[in-house]
Amino acid sequence: MQLAQLAAIVACVLLAALAVFQAALIAGAPLGRFAWGGQHNVLPTKLRIGSATSIILYVVFAYVGLAKAGMAAPLVNQGFTDVFCWVLTAYFAVGIVLNGISRSKPERLVMTPTVVILTALYLVLSLN
Repeated sequence: MQLAQLAAIVACVLLAALAVFQAALIAGAPLGRFAWGGQHNVLPTKLRIGSATSIILYVVFAYVGLAKAGMAAPLVNQGFTDVFCWVLTAYFAVGIVLNGISRSKPERLVMTPTVVILTALYLVLSLN
């Protein structure tokens, strides 16, 4: 197995775990301190919609990673997939900063390392 394929698989597993977490938030699990700034233990409707949107985005992100690793057909073409992968690398890098400055200590402790890992995985994929 190539490094890019391993990175894509690990990214998919991590994104799936995040999707399960977001689904729990949508269902009303009292885990809001780990997401969306940690201001609510149980998310209000507006943030639950944000969590649903996140799940959809995670599916797209996972597909891009798989396409970049040659494990799925490119979204539009390989050039688009290459650029999108770099955009995701930058997106996750920004997430490091945003989660790192969160007022919620649980969010900082859990989500910051999560996006550090995702940034590294998508960097590996982008450089492939």
